[in-house]
Amino acid sequence: MMIKSPMIVLIFLALQSAAHSQAPVTNQRASSGTLRQVIPGHYVYSTNNEGRTFSSGIVATSDGVVVFDALDSEAIAGAQRESIASVIKQPVRYLVSSPFHDPFSKGNLAYGDVFKIGHENYRVGLIDQMQRGRIPAEEQRTRLPNATFRDRMTLYLGGKEIQILYFGAAHTKGDAILFVPADRIVYMSEVFFSEEFPNMGGGYGVSWIRVLDAVKALGADVFVPGHGPIPEDPKQTRAALDRMRQILVDARDAIQSEIARGATEDQTVAAVKLQQYEKLPSYGGQREVVVRRMYKELKGDLP
Repeated sequence: MMIKSPMIVLIFLALQSAAHSQAPVTNQRASSGTLRQVIPGHYVYSTNNEGRTFSSGIVATSDGVVVFDALDSEAIAGAQRESIASVIKQPVRYLVSSPFHDPFSKGNLAYGDVFKIGHENYRVGLIDQMQRGRIPAEEQRTRLPNATFRDRMTLYLGGKEIQILYFGAAHTKGDAILFVPADRIVYMSEVFFSEEFPNMGGGYGVSWIRVLDAVKALGADVFVPGHGPIPEDPKQTRAALDRMRQILVDARDAIQSEIARGATEDQTVAAVKLQQYEKLPSYGGQREVVVRRMYKELKGDLP
């Protein structure tokens, strides 16, 4: 674990408001999204953008809340905080971020008063993205994490042990996983596309399979995706996770077969259609991307 300044944690927590009692089980629709309880003490705040679901995780304890990903704008993140305040009635203590992309990090602007955590590579990716986008310095400072970690970090809040884990490159090089062992629930952000063809614009599909295997080995019952539906019975998310893993395995195996026969990247793109998944959302836009990225990864050509 790497923390840049332990005293920062104390300062941030001292500035938080006093804790209040836990709210009853409920769902709430805010102006920008919907707050839904997945299992007792665990929520998602989800928005819909052009038919796609984007979800942020929320761990509620008797001494405050941990938010996992801030979504794509200060306004949406602000609406999420309003829902947390009115339904859960606890202050947000920590914001943990997984992908650095704007749809999951732009909302960091609404958490200037909250202690922010991300993987080392998340910070590097976020800095690079903001500098290339010529984002003003003040916005950069507000969005960046206060602490980074390499392999794992553990928070203890309101009697809960909350593990922040890194298992390797997947959707990005810095994807964090949030695991609450006592409640057997894992928040996966964009490491898990539920009932969607995975987005791999900057991803590492072969490594991604290993990451999914490491997550499954945690022994959780519930796996919260960053995209896609969560069934009424949240334990059914395990089957959805298995289906997503199979997409990556089928792609890897088909691409490896093409490489073994000497196919070029373009020839492999033409040959590996993965038509069994053509009805999944994002297949049309991502099938070629997945094949090209995994071809390069298997050939050792990805940075």
